[in-house]
Formats: sequence, C-alpha cells, structure tokens
Amino acid sequence: MTYAAAIDDPARFKNSKQVGAHYGITPKRYQSGEIDYTGRISKIGDKSVRTALYQAAHIILMRPVKASALKTWAMQLAKRVGMAKAKVALARKLAVIMHRMLVDEKPFDHKLPNQVATA
Repeated sequence: MTYAAAIDDPARFKNSKQVGAHYGITPKRYQSGEIDYTGRISKIGDKSVRTALYQAAHIILMRPVKASALKTWAMQLAKRVGMAKAKVALARKLAVIMHRMLVDEKPFDHKLPNQVATA
C-alpha cells in the first residue's frame, strides 16, 4: 500500500528501472577524469518506501518461503556479495516488478520466470 501510494501515477516513469533510482536503492556514482567510483546507495527519495521494500526483501530471504525465482536469485547473489547487499538488490528488483505490475495492471505470478528475468 505504501508503494502504490508513493508511486501515485506509474506512467510518470519512462521505464520500470527508473523506480529504483527514484527511491534511492541504486548506488551513487562519482566520475571525474580517470576516476570511476561506485559507492553506497544514494538514499534519496521516500524513506518509508525504501524501508518497506527492504523489509519485504528481508522477509523473503529470512523466512521459509516456498521456492521462488526471486529468492533463488537473491540467495545466489548473497553467496557472492553478502546478505546485506543481496537484500538491497532484492528490494530494488521488487520495486521494479511492482511498478511493472501497476503499469500492466496484472497480479504477480511467482511461477512465471519471465517476470523475474525481465525486472
């Protein structure tokens, strides 16, 4: 509910990938000359939405949820980069998927691997 209220009009985003940046779930970038630094998440945007997405990602990863493509993807990522970064990545992916659900006006079907792959 927090997410849908914060998005308001899903058409204001050109594509679903922009939603993660709007809520500060993407890394900061600093580029100057030969320097290219990728930092922590930017934390711009609505804090309550970012918190709700992170909590949802935490629940998906920590609770015994039936096998889903999202959890499998995030657990594989957690093995490589750590659980905290995997939760943020999953939160961003959830934001993208939910935006696409709002635009298409279709429910999420965890059995379809295409919904996860395209997000």
